[in-house]
Amino acid sequence: MNRQRKGAFTLIELLVVIAIIAILAAILFPVFARTKESAKKTVSISQMRQLAAAVMMYGGDYDDYFPPASMRTTDPLVDPVVWPALTDPYIKNKDILVAAGSDGTPSYTWATRRTQSVGYSDATGYDPNSTAVPGAAPPGTEGFTSVTNFSILEETARTGLFAVTPNGPKGDTTSKHRGYVFNPYNGLNSPDGDYYKGLPMISDRDLVSEAGDPRYPNSPSLAPGALKPIYCRYFKGNDNTGTTPVIFADGHTKSYSSNSLNVFGAVIWRFR
Repeated sequence: MNRQRKGAFTLIELLVVIAIIAILAAILFPVFARTKESAKKTVSISQMRQLAAAVMMYGGDYDDYFPPASMRTTDPLVDPVVWPALTDPYIKNKDILVAAGSDGTPSYTWATRRTQSVGYSDATGYDPNSTAVPGAAPPGTEGFTSVTNFSILEETARTGLFAVTPNGPKGDTTSKHRGYVFNPYNGLNSPDGDYYKGLPMISDRDLVSEAGDPRYPNSPSLAPGALKPIYCRYFKGNDNTGTTPVIFADGHTKSYSSNSLNVFGAVIWRFR
């Protein structure tokens, strides 16, 4: 009498199927991860373009003056006004102040300045008590005694104003993050002595809290005012190939890797 074979797999067949699934997963998971990271990068570039348009509109309404990154008064007891509060009437989507993929939150007050993950250049800051001299600003400079006008920029298409920054978590009141800005004067000076070729601190590590970048080995131990770096968070791999969008003073946006930004004079950061 013939017996029908039951519809069951042998142990060897199961092992073969599991092995095939494991191989496919090993191939596809990195592809999915890169696709997801690429989507974040694309969203971030789009957000930066919207922010660039807002800044251009602000300049059109204020006689070609840029919004200050921070606006101080002569009274040290009064908190500075931060740039998101100044540009708010021109921004419809508050999400453009938060880099895609970050856990940042928009910073409209001095108290929340740590949590934003899109930063503006401290070179635009206004401080009536500042002793910084244009052309010779020391590290830690947060502002000058005048507001930045488009007319002082010699090459607007090469002058960097905004980039992604590392941020503290929502509600952070204690960390050394200052995500609403980056500081052009805290990084490396050009070896040829050209002040205007100097760099901010730029890395695909969060230099505020993460050591390991050979250019800034002691960065986590520095004071908050000595940090304020740019964070190339997209496709980061601790090899400085991570990228960030950069908004330029003429309003255009372009993505750069940390390696390409760490070239003296490639982008003008210290424009005064």
